[in-house]
Amino acid sequence: MRFRAKGRQPTPPGQMNKLESKYADHLALRLAAKEIQWFAYEPWKFRLADRTFFTPDFIVLTNEGFIEAHEVKGFWEDDARVKIKVANELHPVKFVAVRLVKKEWQFEEFPS
Repeated sequence: MRFRAKGRQPTPPGQMNKLESKYADHLALRLAAKEIQWFAYEPWKFRLADRTFFTPDFIVLTNEGFIEAHEVKGFWEDDARVKIKVANELHPVKFVAVRLVKKEWQFEEFPS
């Protein structure tokens, strides 16, 4: 007999989970308000090491012309935090951790 672990099932690659969908709506509002120039869901993959990659949830182009990689999490586990820190050290892009806390988006820029 096989048992299946309860808990959150991973979202298939290329599909947003509920929290990412909410953040996409937030970015769409910012785009409509001309606060940012562009955004896309999972368009880039960053190499961290051999066979190790980090795919941020969103790439955002700011009005100032800077590129930011936004990673949206309900909570941060150690492996995800390590990956975003390594990506920040290796690539000339601003990495931003995004959380929704009490219906308000919170941002943590790396390095912090």
